[in-house]
Amino acid sequence: MTDIAFAWTALGGDPALLSRVTTAERPGTLAARLPVRRLARACVGACALAAAELGARRTGRAEVPGVRVDDGAVAAAFHSERLLRVDGRAPLSFAPLSRFWRTADGWVRTHANYPHHRARLLDALGLPADAAPATVAALLAGRTALGTEETVHAAGGLAVALRTPHEWRASEQAALVAARPLVERATLGTAPVRALPPLDAAAPLLPAAGVRVLDLTRVLAGPVATRTLALLGADVLRLDAPWLPELPDQHADTGLGKRSATLDLAVRRGTFEELLAGADVVVTGYRPGALDRFGLSPEALAERHPALVVAQVSAWGAYGPWGGRRGFDSLVQAATGIAVTEGSAREPGALPAQALDHGTGYLLAAAVLRALTERSRDGAGRSVRLALARTAHWLTDGMPYDDGPEAAGSPRADEGAHVPQSAWLTEADGPLGRLRYALSPVNFAGGPADWAHPPTPWGSDRAAWA
Repeated sequence: MTDIAFAWTALGGDPALLSRVTTAERPGTLAARLPVRRLARACVGACALAAAELGARRTGRAEVPGVRVDDGAVAAAFHSERLLRVDGRAPLSFAPLSRFWRTADGWVRTHANYPHHRARLLDALGLPADAAPATVAALLAGRTALGTEETVHAAGGLAVALRTPHEWRASEQAALVAARPLVERATLGTAPVRALPPLDAAAPLLPAAGVRVLDLTRVLAGPVATRTLALLGADVLRLDAPWLPELPDQHADTGLGKRSATLDLAVRRGTFEELLAGADVVVTGYRPGALDRFGLSPEALAERHPALVVAQVSAWGAYGPWGGRRGFDSLVQAATGIAVTEGSAREPGALPAQALDHGTGYLLAAAVLRALTERSRDGAGRSVRLALARTAHWLTDGMPYDDGPEAAGSPRADEGAHVPQSAWLTEADGPLGRLRYALSPVNFAGGPADWAHPPTPWGSDRAAWA
């Protein structure tokens, strides 16, 4: 079974549709010891096929449009946050306290890009708010990695001890992650479904046109998923707490095609319920259970809105001893042994892109698209769940490590890696300035080439459906 076929099967797709997919392989892209290029191609390919399937369903076409997955476009998209330029300025990368630190017995990886995460990290370590990286390094050099992990976690911060692949596989969380499917899918309830507008046959095929998506996600997998749904025509409304602004460059990268509003869910509960009543899809990307008090668990949503598609993404999975932990791609790489595999004898390494985030994001979008296709047949809502750690398990334990051609079953064309990166980039003026950004790799016959509009300023839109 090819990698795309594995992802498509995990999404519940019809195997016969895999014949509609072709790939343009470019050896050398996303080069790594682990099969990152295969993972990325599979996630994008499954997403594009799910989009084409929904488009055929909504237009009554007898044949699903052909899908083409180009490794060059995929690689550019998986580096989108690095390739972004705002008025010619390169984006800010990881903050000074987001890195690996040597400890007394190994290494620990911290994440402190957001101000509140930096504050929690320093508070957990007993350091002042203006502590320099050298001060943190000196302190951690005398502490254990696991001890630091637990101390920072208890304070609501983000730190993970570096583990070898063997150490991770021996943990309870790893066993639970490995036992779950790549995409967890469930049927919720049945209710009248909001009618979607007919698609314009003369315009680019937008399979998600008219679909209302409530976006309650933050860096990076969730926003990648909703950015993809926006490309495909969905009305994506991202909601954030007024006191938790998104990082400006992160917002510019993942806000394409969306609208952005702020809403205090505890205070403006009536407004939020109105938005829910008009939504087709709710996507959440906070740690499991964090939004349950607002009635946003799949079970609670199914009781009030049975026909909703509820999509959730987390770092570690919504189960096990790590089920309630916060996490990011870099931390999952450190915990699951990926950083050891990609590193050297001297220090840990990393994947060539935040591939767990991006890959899971495209799978999440694919799961939503497939749920919408299935809902159009039976009127039933769906719940879909993905986890970065489960995607990591697929990367490390679920596919061959070689970077050769895929197994027979998916037509391909070797086209080399020597294509200018600019082929997958474009520029546009918008309220945030002149943006250079990566085009979407989700490509199917008749589909959109770009987003309908550039990102709006964070929190500048009304908390209402268009």
